[in-house]
Amino acid sequence: MARRKLLICGATGFIGRNLLARFAARDDFEVHALQFTRPAVEMPGVTWHRADLRQADEVEKLVAGCEVIIQAAATTSGSKDIVTRPYIHTTDNAVMNSLLLRAAFDAKVKHFVFFSCSVMYPSRETPLREDDWNAATPLEPRYFASGWTKVYIEKMCEFYARLGTTRHTVIRHSNIYGPHDKFDLERSHVFGATVTKVMSATGDAIRVWGTGEEARDLLFVADLVDFVECALERQTTPFELFNAGCGRAVSVNEMVAKIIAASGRALKVEHDLDQPSIKTSLSLDCGKAKRELGWEPRTDLANGIAATIAWWRKEIGPPRA
Repeated sequence: MARRKLLICGATGFIGRNLLARFAARDDFEVHALQFTRPAVEMPGVTWHRADLRQADEVEKLVAGCEVIIQAAATTSGSKDIVTRPYIHTTDNAVMNSLLLRAAFDAKVKHFVFFSCSVMYPSRETPLREDDWNAATPLEPRYFASGWTKVYIEKMCEFYARLGTTRHTVIRHSNIYGPHDKFDLERSHVFGATVTKVMSATGDAIRVWGTGEEARDLLFVADLVDFVECALERQTTPFELFNAGCGRAVSVNEMVAKIIAASGRALKVEHDLDQPSIKTSLSLDCGKAKRELGWEPRTDLANGIAATIAWWRKEIGPPRA
Protein backbone atom coordinates (compact mmCIF):
# COMPACT_ATOMS: atom_id res chain seq x y z
CA MET A 1 0.00 0.00 0.00
CA ALA A 2 1.36 3.41 -0.99
CA ARG A 3 2.05 5.72 1.94
CA ARG A 4 0.50 9.20 1.84
CA LYS A 5 2.82 12.13 2.49
CA LEU A 6 1.36 13.95 5.48
CA LEU A 7 2.56 17.34 6.74
CA ILE A 8 1.68 18.44 10.28
CA CYS A 9 2.15 22.19 10.76
CA GLY A 10 2.58 23.27 14.36
CA ALA A 11 3.91 19.83 15.28
CA THR A 12 5.74 21.12 18.37
CA GLY A 13 2.57 22.62 19.84
CA PHE A 14 -0.21 21.14 21.96
CA ILE A 15 -2.52 19.72 19.31
CA GLY A 16 0.36 19.09 16.91
CA ARG A 17 2.28 16.91 19.38
CA ASN A 18 -0.76 14.71 19.90
CA LEU A 19 -1.37 14.46 16.14
CA LEU A 20 2.27 13.59 15.60
CA ALA A 21 2.20 10.72 18.08
CA ARG A 22 -0.94 9.24 16.53
CA PHE A 23 0.07 9.44 12.87
CA ALA A 24 3.70 8.42 13.44
CA ALA A 25 2.34 5.13 14.80
CA ARG A 26 0.47 4.42 11.55
CA ASP A 27 2.13 2.67 8.62
CA ASP A 28 -0.02 4.25 5.88
CA PHE A 29 1.45 7.76 6.23
CA GLU A 30 4.86 9.23 5.54
CA VAL A 31 4.87 11.79 8.33
CA HIS A 32 6.56 15.18 7.96
CA ALA A 33 6.52 17.73 10.77
CA LEU A 34 7.10 21.47 10.92
CA GLN A 35 9.03 23.32 13.60
CA PHE A 36 9.74 27.03 13.90
CA THR A 37 10.97 28.39 17.24
CA ARG A 38 10.66 25.28 19.41
CA PRO A 39 12.96 22.26 18.98
CA ALA A 40 11.95 19.13 17.11
CA VAL A 41 10.68 16.13 19.06
CA GLU A 42 12.59 12.87 18.71
CA MET A 43 10.10 10.41 17.27
CA PRO A 44 10.77 7.40 15.01
CA GLY A 45 9.47 7.69 11.46
CA VAL A 46 9.08 11.49 11.48
CA THR A 47 10.92 13.82 9.09
CA TRP A 48 11.34 17.32 10.48
CA HIS A 49 11.43 20.62 8.57
CA ARG A 50 12.07 24.13 9.79
CA ALA A 51 10.19 26.94 8.04
CA ASP A 52 8.57 30.31 8.67
CA LEU A 53 4.98 30.09 7.47
CA ARG A 54 4.92 33.85 6.96
CA GLN A 55 7.42 33.52 4.08
CA ALA A 56 5.87 32.49 0.74
CA ASP A 57 8.99 30.83 -0.70
CA GLU A 58 9.48 28.69 2.41
CA VAL A 59 5.83 27.63 2.40
CA GLU A 60 5.98 26.59 -1.27
CA LYS A 61 9.03 24.36 -0.68
CA LEU A 62 7.46 22.84 2.41
CA VAL A 63 4.16 21.94 0.74
CA ALA A 64 5.61 20.45 -2.47
CA GLY A 65 4.68 16.80 -2.86
CA CYS A 66 2.32 16.65 0.13
CA GLU A 67 -0.97 14.79 -0.16
CA VAL A 68 -2.40 15.79 3.22
CA ILE A 69 -1.79 18.93 5.30
CA ILE A 70 -2.99 19.26 8.88
CA GLN A 71 -2.70 22.92 9.86
CA ALA A 72 -2.24 23.18 13.62
CA ALA A 73 0.22 26.12 13.61
CA ALA A 74 -1.07 29.33 15.15
CA THR A 75 -0.26 32.22 17.41
CA THR A 76 -2.30 31.38 20.52
CA SER A 77 -2.48 32.34 24.18
CA GLY A 78 -4.92 32.69 27.05
CA SER A 79 -7.61 35.14 28.13
CA LYS A 80 -5.10 37.70 29.44
CA ASP A 81 -3.73 38.28 25.93
CA ILE A 82 -7.20 38.14 24.38
CA VAL A 83 -8.20 41.01 26.66
CA THR A 84 -4.98 43.08 26.74
CA ARG A 85 -3.19 42.27 23.42
CA PRO A 86 -5.82 40.99 20.94
CA TYR A 87 -3.76 42.09 17.92
CA ILE A 88 -1.31 39.19 18.35
CA HIS A 89 -4.00 36.77 17.11
CA THR A 90 -4.68 38.54 13.82
CA THR A 91 -1.86 39.38 11.42
CA ASP A 92 0.44 36.36 11.72
CA ASN A 93 -2.43 33.85 11.67
CA ALA A 94 -4.04 35.49 8.63
CA VAL A 95 -0.75 35.61 6.72
CA MET A 96 0.44 32.07 7.42
CA ASN A 97 -2.89 30.46 6.59
CA SER A 98 -3.36 32.48 3.42
CA LEU A 99 0.06 31.38 2.15
CA LEU A 100 -0.51 27.75 3.13
CA LEU A 101 -3.88 27.57 1.41
CA ARG A 102 -2.54 29.09 -1.80
CA ALA A 103 0.46 26.76 -1.81
CA ALA A 104 -1.78 23.75 -1.18
CA PHE A 105 -3.95 24.76 -4.13
CA ASP A 106 -0.92 25.20 -6.43
CA ALA A 107 0.58 21.88 -5.32
CA LYS A 108 -2.76 20.04 -5.77
CA VAL A 109 -2.76 18.75 -2.20
CA LYS A 110 -5.57 16.23 -1.77
CA HIS A 111 -6.81 17.17 1.73
CA PHE A 112 -6.30 20.26 3.92
CA VAL A 113 -7.46 20.26 7.56
CA PHE A 114 -7.76 23.58 9.40
CA PHE A 115 -8.33 23.99 13.11
CA SER A 116 -10.71 26.87 13.66
CA CYS A 117 -12.43 27.26 17.04
CA SER A 118 -15.75 28.21 18.63
CA VAL A 119 -14.76 31.80 19.42
CA MET A 120 -17.27 33.31 16.98
CA TYR A 121 -20.31 31.67 18.60
CA PRO A 122 -22.53 33.72 20.94
CA SER A 123 -22.99 32.78 24.57
CA ARG A 124 -25.99 30.47 24.96
CA GLU A 125 -27.32 27.95 27.44
CA THR A 126 -28.16 25.30 24.82
CA PRO A 127 -25.65 23.66 22.43
CA LEU A 128 -24.92 25.55 19.20
CA ARG A 129 -24.99 24.03 15.72
CA GLU A 130 -22.71 25.11 12.88
CA ASP A 131 -25.50 27.19 11.32
CA ASP A 132 -26.23 29.04 14.56
CA TRP A 133 -23.63 31.61 13.51
CA ASN A 134 -23.56 33.83 10.43
CA ALA A 135 -21.95 37.12 9.49
CA ALA A 136 -24.80 39.09 11.04
CA THR A 137 -24.25 37.53 14.49
CA PRO A 138 -22.41 39.92 16.83
CA LEU A 139 -19.15 38.62 18.29
CA GLU A 140 -18.30 39.00 21.95
CA PRO A 141 -16.36 42.30 21.84
CA ARG A 142 -13.17 40.90 23.31
CA TYR A 143 -13.22 38.05 20.75
CA PHE A 144 -13.59 40.45 17.80
CA ALA A 145 -10.00 40.09 16.54
CA SER A 146 -9.55 36.35 16.98
CA GLY A 147 -13.12 35.54 15.91
CA TRP A 148 -13.07 37.39 12.60
CA THR A 149 -9.58 36.07 11.81
CA LYS A 150 -10.85 32.51 12.19
CA VAL A 151 -13.90 33.26 10.03
CA TYR A 152 -11.67 34.76 7.32
CA ILE A 153 -9.54 31.60 7.20
CA GLU A 154 -12.64 29.38 7.17
CA LYS A 155 -13.89 31.30 4.12
CA MET A 156 -10.49 30.97 2.45
CA CYS A 157 -10.79 27.19 2.84
CA GLU A 158 -14.23 27.29 1.24
CA PHE A 159 -12.93 29.56 -1.55
CA TYR A 160 -10.09 27.21 -2.49
CA ALA A 161 -12.35 24.16 -2.21
CA ARG A 162 -14.48 25.71 -4.98
CA LEU A 163 -11.46 26.33 -7.22
CA GLY A 164 -9.46 23.16 -7.21
CA THR A 165 -9.19 19.52 -6.30
CA THR A 166 -8.15 19.95 -2.66
CA ARG A 167 -10.68 18.74 -0.11
CA HIS A 168 -10.95 21.07 2.90
CA THR A 169 -12.09 20.29 6.44
CA VAL A 170 -12.69 23.12 8.93
CA ILE A 171 -12.98 22.04 12.57
CA ARG A 172 -14.67 24.45 14.96
CA HIS A 173 -13.47 22.80 18.13
CA SER A 174 -14.28 23.76 21.68
CA ASN A 175 -11.74 24.15 24.53
CA ILE A 176 -9.17 21.37 24.13
CA TYR A 177 -7.27 19.94 27.09
CA GLY A 178 -4.90 17.08 27.80
CA PRO A 179 -1.21 16.06 27.54
CA HIS A 180 1.22 18.56 25.98
CA ASP A 181 -1.10 21.50 26.69
CA LYS A 182 0.41 24.84 27.75
CA PHE A 183 0.79 24.66 31.52
CA ASP A 184 2.69 27.89 32.21
CA LEU A 185 0.61 30.59 33.83
CA GLU A 186 1.48 33.32 31.32
CA ARG A 187 0.33 31.59 28.11
CA SER A 188 -2.01 28.81 29.17
CA HIS A 189 -5.78 28.59 28.85
CA VAL A 190 -7.94 28.12 31.92
CA PHE A 191 -7.64 24.32 32.10
CA GLY A 192 -3.85 24.17 31.83
CA ALA A 193 -3.44 27.10 34.21
CA THR A 194 -5.69 25.43 36.79
CA VAL A 195 -3.79 22.14 36.63
CA THR A 196 -0.51 24.00 37.22
CA LYS A 197 -1.97 26.02 40.11
CA VAL A 198 -3.36 22.88 41.77
CA MET A 199 -0.29 20.70 41.28
CA SER A 200 2.20 23.45 42.24
CA ALA A 201 0.32 25.02 45.17
CA THR A 202 2.52 25.46 48.24
CA GLY A 203 -0.28 26.64 50.53
CA ASP A 204 -3.81 25.48 51.19
CA ALA A 205 -5.54 27.58 48.49
CA ILE A 206 -5.41 28.48 44.81
CA ARG A 207 -6.59 31.68 43.13
CA VAL A 208 -9.03 31.57 40.22
CA TRP A 209 -9.57 34.56 37.94
CA GLY A 210 -13.09 35.95 38.00
CA THR A 211 -16.16 34.42 39.61
CA GLY A 212 -15.80 31.02 37.96
CA GLU A 213 -19.36 31.18 36.64
CA GLU A 214 -18.34 31.22 32.96
CA ALA A 215 -18.75 27.82 31.32
CA ARG A 216 -16.76 26.05 28.61
CA ASP A 217 -17.20 22.97 26.43
CA LEU A 218 -14.14 20.82 27.26
CA LEU A 219 -12.88 18.23 24.74
CA PHE A 220 -10.02 15.82 25.46
CA VAL A 221 -7.27 16.13 22.88
CA ALA A 222 -7.29 12.44 21.93
CA ASP A 223 -10.92 12.83 20.84
CA LEU A 224 -9.90 15.73 18.59
CA VAL A 225 -7.21 13.55 17.00
CA ASP A 226 -9.88 10.88 16.45
CA PHE A 227 -11.92 13.54 14.66
CA VAL A 228 -9.08 14.30 12.25
CA GLU A 229 -8.70 10.62 11.40
CA CYS A 230 -12.43 10.33 10.74
CA ALA A 231 -12.41 13.40 8.48
CA LEU A 232 -9.45 12.14 6.43
CA GLU A 233 -11.07 8.77 5.86
CA ARG A 234 -14.76 9.62 5.55
CA GLN A 235 -15.28 13.13 4.17
CA THR A 236 -16.14 12.93 0.48
CA THR A 237 -17.29 16.51 -0.26
CA PRO A 238 -14.92 19.34 -1.31
CA PHE A 239 -15.62 21.44 1.80
CA GLU A 240 -17.14 20.82 5.20
CA LEU A 241 -17.28 22.75 8.45
CA PHE A 242 -17.83 20.70 11.60
CA ASN A 243 -18.25 21.36 15.31
CA ALA A 244 -16.11 19.22 17.61
CA GLY A 245 -16.84 19.34 21.32
CA CYS A 246 -18.18 17.34 24.25
CA GLY A 247 -21.64 18.91 23.93
CA ARG A 248 -21.90 20.19 27.51
CA ALA A 249 -20.93 23.48 29.14
CA VAL A 250 -18.82 23.00 32.27
CA SER A 251 -18.43 25.96 34.62
CA VAL A 252 -14.93 26.98 35.65
CA ASN A 253 -15.93 26.35 39.26
CA GLU A 254 -16.97 22.77 38.43
CA MET A 255 -13.79 22.20 36.42
CA VAL A 256 -11.59 23.51 39.24
CA ALA A 257 -13.36 21.32 41.80
CA LYS A 258 -12.85 18.22 39.63
CA ILE A 259 -9.16 18.98 39.08
CA ILE A 260 -8.61 19.46 42.82
CA ALA A 261 -10.45 16.22 43.58
CA ALA A 262 -8.41 14.28 40.99
CA SER A 263 -5.16 15.68 42.38
CA GLY A 264 -5.87 14.24 45.81
CA ARG A 265 -4.95 17.54 47.45
CA ALA A 266 -6.99 19.49 50.02
CA LEU A 267 -7.16 22.97 48.52
CA LYS A 268 -9.54 25.89 48.89
CA VAL A 269 -10.50 28.22 46.05
CA GLU A 270 -10.12 31.99 46.24
CA HIS A 271 -11.54 34.18 43.46
CA ASP A 272 -9.48 37.11 42.15
CA LEU A 273 -12.11 39.49 40.82
CA ASP A 274 -9.50 42.03 39.65
CA GLN A 275 -8.12 39.70 36.94
CA PRO A 276 -9.65 39.44 33.44
CA SER A 277 -12.22 36.79 32.64
CA ILE A 278 -14.72 36.41 29.82
CA LYS A 279 -18.17 35.62 31.19
CA THR A 280 -19.77 33.44 28.55
CA SER A 281 -21.39 30.01 28.47
CA LEU A 282 -20.88 27.82 25.44
CA SER A 283 -21.33 24.24 24.27
CA LEU A 284 -21.40 22.66 20.82
CA ASP A 285 -23.95 20.48 19.07
CA CYS A 286 -21.84 17.91 17.21
CA GLY A 287 -24.68 16.04 15.53
CA LYS A 288 -23.35 16.80 12.04
CA ALA A 289 -20.00 15.15 12.79
CA LYS A 290 -21.75 12.07 14.16
CA ARG A 291 -24.06 11.78 11.15
CA GLU A 292 -21.50 12.42 8.43
CA LEU A 293 -18.25 11.12 9.95
CA GLY A 294 -19.41 8.70 12.62
CA TRP A 295 -17.48 10.69 15.24
CA GLU A 296 -18.39 11.42 18.82
CA PRO A 297 -16.22 12.03 21.91
CA ARG A 298 -15.23 8.99 23.92
CA THR A 299 -13.48 10.54 26.95
CA ASP A 300 -15.56 11.89 29.83
CA LEU A 301 -14.25 14.81 31.86
CA ALA A 302 -13.23 12.75 34.92
CA ASN A 303 -11.11 10.36 32.86
CA GLY A 304 -9.65 13.20 30.81
CA ILE A 305 -8.61 15.07 33.94
CA ALA A 306 -7.08 11.94 35.45
CA ALA A 307 -5.07 11.28 32.27
CA THR A 308 -3.87 14.89 32.14
CA ILE A 309 -2.75 14.94 35.77
CA ALA A 310 -0.93 11.62 35.33
CA TRP A 311 0.91 13.11 32.33
CA TRP A 312 1.70 16.30 34.28
CA ARG A 313 3.19 14.31 37.15
CA LYS A 314 5.38 12.30 34.77
CA GLU A 315 6.51 15.06 32.43
CA ILE A 316 6.47 18.33 34.37
CA GLY A 317 6.91 17.80 38.06
CA PRO A 318 6.60 15.30 40.90
CA PRO A 319 3.42 15.30 42.96
CA ARG A 320 3.53 17.17 46.23
CA ALA A 321 2.75 15.39 49.47
